[in-house]
Amino acid sequence: MAFGGFDQSDNAPMSEINTTPLVDVMLVLLVVFIVTAPVMTHSIRVDLPKAKAEVTQTPPAVLQVTLTAAGQIEWEKTPVRADELQARFAAAVAKDAQTELHLLADKNVRYELIAQTMSAARQAGLTKIGLLTDGN
Repeated sequence: MAFGGFDQSDNAPMSEINTTPLVDVMLVLLVVFIVTAPVMTHSIRVDLPKAKAEVTQTPPAVLQVTLTAAGQIEWEKTPVRADELQARFAAAVAKDAQTELHLLADKNVRYELIAQTMSAARQAGLTKIGLLTDGN
């Protein structure tokens, strides 16, 4: 393959692409894949022992707190005041440290109320807080 001539009359740039390195790399990769493919599919039959174990994990307790559009807070369908929340959250965490909070907030509720409720839950020790939405 020629890169240019010795005559100075032709000043055009080289327009050929050198594909030799590309072909070399592709052939090396092809050989590597041909050699390693049987190794990847090779398996050994082993008869493993059978064992049964019962699942002892208990599901965590779930608290459902609803925030209505009017700004009212409902704890498991029972109206509560905002200043009672942290004590209730702390009592729930004392019973079960893995307690989850499911927070249902109306789309028109002020974000401030949502943030205060989540802050009270976090200060009481709740780490698993979920915001539930309507799937429609």
